[in-house]
Amino acid sequence: MKQFLNDDFLLQSDTARKLYKIASAEPVIDFHNHLSAQEIYENKNYDNIAAVWLGHDHYKWRAMRSNGIHEKFITGNAPDYDKYMKWCETVPRLIGSPLYHWNHLEMRRYFNYDKPLSSKTADCK
Repeated sequence: MKQFLNDDFLLQSDTARKLYKIASAEPVIDFHNHLSAQEIYENKNYDNIAAVWLGHDHYKWRAMRSNGIHEKFITGNAPDYDKYMKWCETVPRLIGSPLYHWNHLEMRRYFNYDKPLSSKTADCK
């Protein structure tokens, strides 16, 4: 069985694979991200994945609201761990959405985690 989100994910041709191999070593400069410009300027270190992933991402907030998640777990005062678990509860419902793929690509690239994320696979306590 093919690995979930392997190195050739979205690469449809030999040319695409060659270009990706060259480009993947270069830094990513993303002017459209969901971090606070102030926090980037201050070189803020985040306490946990919920703080960096969910703190300013209105796309994730909208997905969570669409999943019926209570606002206290989105922009409210729930503990970060609980917010993260509510996000993980939402992820399986995002298949077909770029959020689903972005989420898993980030998990793979930065945490070396290559399985589908859900509330059942996310508990890190």
